[in-house]
Amino acid sequence: MQLKVQPLNIKVGKYKVVLNTVDAKELGVNEGDRVRVRDHDSLTAIVDFTEDMISPGMVGLYHEVQEKLQREWTETVDISPASIPKSAQVIKKVMNKQKLTKEEIYLLVNGIVDESLSDIELSAFMTASYINDMSDDETEWLTRAMIDTGEKIEFDTHPVMDKHSIGGVPGNKISLLVVPIVAANGLMIPKTSSRAITGAGGTSDLMEVLAPVEFNASEVRSMTEKIGGVLAWGGATNIAPADDKLIRIEYPLSIDPHCQLLASIMAKKGSVGADQVVIDIPTGEGTKIKNVQEGRKLARDLINLGERLGMNVECALTYGSSPVGRTVGPALEVREALKVLESMEGPNSLIEKSTSIAGMLLEMGGVAIKGQGRKVAENTLKNGYALNKMKEIIDIQGGDSNVTSDDINAGEYTHKLTAPTDGYLIEFNNKRLIEIARLAGAPNDKGAGVLIHKKRGESVKKDQAVLTIHAEKEYKLKNAVKSAQMNSPIMIEGMLLERVPSYKEL
Repeated sequence: MQLKVQPLNIKVGKYKVVLNTVDAKELGVNEGDRVRVRDHDSLTAIVDFTEDMISPGMVGLYHEVQEKLQREWTETVDISPASIPKSAQVIKKVMNKQKLTKEEIYLLVNGIVDESLSDIELSAFMTASYINDMSDDETEWLTRAMIDTGEKIEFDTHPVMDKHSIGGVPGNKISLLVVPIVAANGLMIPKTSSRAITGAGGTSDLMEVLAPVEFNASEVRSMTEKIGGVLAWGGATNIAPADDKLIRIEYPLSIDPHCQLLASIMAKKGSVGADQVVIDIPTGEGTKIKNVQEGRKLARDLINLGERLGMNVECALTYGSSPVGRTVGPALEVREALKVLESMEGPNSLIEKSTSIAGMLLEMGGVAIKGQGRKVAENTLKNGYALNKMKEIIDIQGGDSNVTSDDINAGEYTHKLTAPTDGYLIEFNNKRLIEIARLAGAPNDKGAGVLIHKKRGESVKKDQAVLTIHAEKEYKLKNAVKSAQMNSPIMIEGMLLERVPSYKEL
């Protein structure tokens, strides 16, 4: 069927077209089916229906299809029904608990990357793999397929270092210290990071306060070779692109299949050519990994997968029930990290965790002897070498290398949450803290976030400030304060937990 083109200037992240229900009935396709769109080029697209947005005799092309076919307003294309892609048939095998071959997994990942699978099909795959975990072989093939379907960075010299955090802990800004410490000791660490999805600030959101973070793979390689390290956004590099597409499906489902977690981490490390990797696994209440036992199992699986991929992996089980440092939100966290680089002044939790992780990498990279890595990392902070390296990183990424912690401003609208009674702070709800920071505007509003005055175990007096909420916009501050007052993220020893009324009062 030949139809006139009506461009729809909307990005949907997939090849999709819109047909009038009259034409769809004539073609014999249902919503969610696929059609072949042919002109001088051709592609397969998923069908949406409409009764009024697109007139009969026309086909609406979303941005991605227009870009591929390069069509204009008055031109026509041929539309015909298309069969379900073979990659969708692979998903059925996962749902039926059938083992996949290497070829089938590569077929599936290619289907994810080339946008030939619908969101419904991807959701089915995520759910099925959450219920029916993949074998070690399948997980290895999935990881390799994710690496091979994107860009790769290959260095001529080794070792290449990298680190990753499982996440879930507010204020985990340690990459801003670890990367310059490692690079200052002569090792290469091309750190590509994500933006926050559910958190108050990913490493890329933080680094963006200081310098641009969007670079392609060749630029990341070039900068790393020149100065030893970068702090870049992985989404701009086209490294392991299948991972970003799967994360988009995971988020609304609130699931994180074990095999996907392993493949996601290791594909990104493999794509940047890393051969020495430290993975931070925060454990405890409010984290993704509830206890040390779960953390050890995950560590074994990551180490095993790393060995299969030719990477030496070590894992650090870290305390995750309380924020790292005393800040949550991009500008606040950057200011705190820079202060440590400048003068070693800062929270013990931030300094200890950063130097411990950096120390592991220094030992693995052969520049520190076993058991002395943390001491070397601390000295690299104390003697200013890490600060100088951070300035080099900021400069090569296009930022102002003369920036200091005093130059970083938090949001001007503030509100202090105070202690309702004397006592000790005995509980800190990480998830609520992140929710409050996000309501205040983080991570998009760089100045939004939460400054923590009192942490778990510290004494407080009635009406003493425990948290200060920062926002760039007054209405966002009001939303964050209202949420914090309705459901406090803290608990003070001696506070009344609950009053249960008598029947007479009900």
